[in-house]
Amino acid sequence: MQTEPRAAAAVHDAPPGSAARARRTVPASVLTALVLGSLVTALLSVQTYRLETEKSNSQFARRAELRIRLFEHSVRRAVEQLQNVNRLFATSRVPISEAQFHEVAGPLLVQQSFIRSFVFHRYVMPAERARFEAAMRDAHPGFTISEVRDGKLQPTSTPGPWLVVQYYEPLPGNESVLGYDAWSNPQLRQATESAIDSGQPRASAPRQSVLSSRQRGVEGKVFAVLMPLYRRGEALDTAAARRQALIGESMAGFHANTFARQVFDHAGLLNTPDTHINIYAAAAPDEAALVMRYGAAPPRAPALAGLLSPAATVSTAKTFDFAGTPWLIVVSRERHGLLADHGSALIVLGAGFALTLLSAAYLRVAAARARLIEATVKMRTAQLQLTSSELQLRNSAIEASANAIFITSAHAPAYCVEYVNPAFTRITGYAAQEIIGQPFGLLDGADVHQPGLAQLRQAMAARRQAHTTVRSYCKDGSMYWNDINVAPVRDDDGQVRHFVHVNYDVTETRRYQEQLEIRANFDPLTGLANRNLLQDRVQQAICYASRLQREVWVAFIDLDRFKFVNDSAGHRYGDALLKMVGERIDAVVRAADTVGRLGGDEFVVVLPQYEVNPMTVAVIEQVLARMAAPFQIEEKEFFVSCSIGISVFPHDGKGSETLLMHADRAMYRAKEMGGNNYQFFSAELNTRSAAQLRIEGALRHALARQELLLHYQPQVDLASGAIVGAEALLRWQHPELGMVMPGDFIGLAEQTGLIVPIGAWVLRSACRQGAAWERAGMGKLRVAVNLSSIQFSQHDIAQTVAEALAESGLDPRCLEIELTEGIVMQNVERTISTLHQLKGLGVQISLDDFGTGYSSLAYLKRFPIDVIKIDQSFVRDIANDPDDALIVISIITLAHKLRLKVIAEGVETAAQLAFLRDNDCDEIQGYYFSKPLPAPAIGAMLAQGKRL
Repeated sequence: MQTEPRAAAAVHDAPPGSAARARRTVPASVLTALVLGSLVTALLSVQTYRLETEKSNSQFARRAELRIRLFEHSVRRAVEQLQNVNRLFATSRVPISEAQFHEVAGPLLVQQSFIRSFVFHRYVMPAERARFEAAMRDAHPGFTISEVRDGKLQPTSTPGPWLVVQYYEPLPGNESVLGYDAWSNPQLRQATESAIDSGQPRASAPRQSVLSSRQRGVEGKVFAVLMPLYRRGEALDTAAARRQALIGESMAGFHANTFARQVFDHAGLLNTPDTHINIYAAAAPDEAALVMRYGAAPPRAPALAGLLSPAATVSTAKTFDFAGTPWLIVVSRERHGLLADHGSALIVLGAGFALTLLSAAYLRVAAARARLIEATVKMRTAQLQLTSSELQLRNSAIEASANAIFITSAHAPAYCVEYVNPAFTRITGYAAQEIIGQPFGLLDGADVHQPGLAQLRQAMAARRQAHTTVRSYCKDGSMYWNDINVAPVRDDDGQVRHFVHVNYDVTETRRYQEQLEIRANFDPLTGLANRNLLQDRVQQAICYASRLQREVWVAFIDLDRFKFVNDSAGHRYGDALLKMVGERIDAVVRAADTVGRLGGDEFVVVLPQYEVNPMTVAVIEQVLARMAAPFQIEEKEFFVSCSIGISVFPHDGKGSETLLMHADRAMYRAKEMGGNNYQFFSAELNTRSAAQLRIEGALRHALARQELLLHYQPQVDLASGAIVGAEALLRWQHPELGMVMPGDFIGLAEQTGLIVPIGAWVLRSACRQGAAWERAGMGKLRVAVNLSSIQFSQHDIAQTVAEALAESGLDPRCLEIELTEGIVMQNVERTISTLHQLKGLGVQISLDDFGTGYSSLAYLKRFPIDVIKIDQSFVRDIANDPDDALIVISIITLAHKLRLKVIAEGVETAAQLAFLRDNDCDEIQGYYFSKPLPAPAIGAMLAQGKRL
């Protein structure tokens, strides 16, 4: 009972100022609360800051990547425009006229407004100057080779040779540019010499135009892309040889700023004010080389932002090749203030520190009061104060945090859990009572051999902070990616008593990264490797095979008749078929082989030789066999085969692109041989491809040069013996190759799409010829014209036929449209509709090569046709082959029952003619009566009244 008075006396007897000093002493519990609260608050705010920064950077990275890829693609297209013009000169064996240059370059300028001009520079030697200037003055009086001196175009004073502007598009208003020596401009000369020596397109540095007064005031800079042109047939294997063979060069002039802006404006990517785009015609951001600026210049990251988030990104830059010149595109964004971008982090920081200070203040007041109570009361009060501080700490930022936070002891090796916040229970599914007292590795499950976990335990054993990302597991066994920050908590003596663990679920971020990687390397439909990953796998296989002196096979697989599946059943079935094809190929090859899809119905298999035994075609033959089996998709069954081309490293190429290209060529050879087979690449295919390329280039100009012509083969009525019709047959009179037969170029015309304009010309020419024979008094002769499948599939084919009839004045009853069985059976319902449109014009319809296709009699009766033509393969042996004779008799009987006329093709002997007459065939055509002849020879036959 004397305790309180003594205590009070002790207080009153204490030296003056001792109570004030006691109040100024900061208890260890207060320091612990400040340290622990500040640490947790800092961890939470930093984690929130990182989350907000990652989200902002991820959004910006996607925007930047989209713009960079778009601009790279547009740059390649811009160079291709010049290559299109250059092909006009490269494929021509005669000099290109100014009108032809205008026809090609003019439309390109209209389509691509950022192209300032197209120019052709002629390489002129001193000995040629007088003759060249005289020839140019015929069309452009006053023409002379000139250069810029004193800011004006004046006759050149250099000794030559010169690179002279011969053609310029657009010419109106720019006539003074003709004759300008491009080599007198140092920038153009540097780019030109590089292009000539390399044989590749080259871009000049951006400059201010001085060649046209009309264009000097245009805002921004211009640059040129140049491409050399050499004499045909010259060796071009060295720079010296290329200079010797130089004829001239094509040049496209670009408005640099307009070009760059239109690329993004057309895609709607110039409407984001916080995204800035800077493009430089240099490898570094040099203001002198600036081509385009949208927004502000690339910002420099402030020091404070760098300290808060060193990984934060405010700009993305990429250097790429623009026709031999390095260009740089920098996409950046403004770094907003902390309140704009990191408001949540600031809120967490402020709230956490406020709660920490309040807790510390409360503890200090409680400690001051405790000193006035007896020692036994002080001990209990201290315990109560410790409990109060823990509760305050847990109920502050930790309790409210969205991240899982738990505290463990510092006793190795278990580091048992002593506290978890509500977010931990919500994320993991473990209640507090289930986890407290358990080792902190409970979330690792059986997945304990992760490098991140070893790193984490090493850091805790060393009593230091740690950060890692590991796979963790919830109570239900589901896995999530866990970003872990661990920090030690020390007591007054500096000893580590606890560890604070802050966990952040980054599963969605990791999933997004994995999806990006999958999209970059795998085909989204089949899950197989795409072109990007395939080229990498081929290159890896090449490197491996080079070291061990082994082979690598690259097999290029293309499905036969896949288009028929898409057209007849729809793209849903087509996609399902492609998935099954990929699965079948993948099931055949070895585990170490790579199967990929390039796109469409094209697949590639990479087959490295891993063993000493040589490679065999067993795998290829298994692929063919698996493709031959039917594909069952829902209620439908499909039959497709495939054509395979194979190239072999190192014999057929040393790089991935070369091997893929050669395998592709071999695949086309397999298709030409009927499909459902494989072919190895050979040097002959290269020669053949070069010849095809040459023919294709010449074919593109055959119509304009009037090299195409028609021959006509008479069709004779067996009852009267008179000529009643003629089939128009296409020929190509090439100036060097001579007369080219259709079989050598029709397939190429169909592949390139040239068959549409060529077919329209054939239709118009045949109609005009039929009308001309009628006007000459030779009667209403029927003219037969073949349509290709591509022509027939055009939506306006009926209109094309109607225009040809109207233009020529030919009676529609005198025009016969010939279609093969394969064409009419591609899409039966659409075929019937189109045939009725043609019949509505009054023309006749003929079914050509009857008996060689796969038509159905059920469809045959629905087709509005007038004539059936028996294929010559059946006519050839009718006189001595009972089977062919029976087939021909059956066709004639069937046709007559359906009230159709019958024409037999390929009649060459009297025995064949007698058989057809005896079996009531209506008409014949073939060499027995006449081979195909030019129109004047047919006219002479008609005038003479020639009969069978």
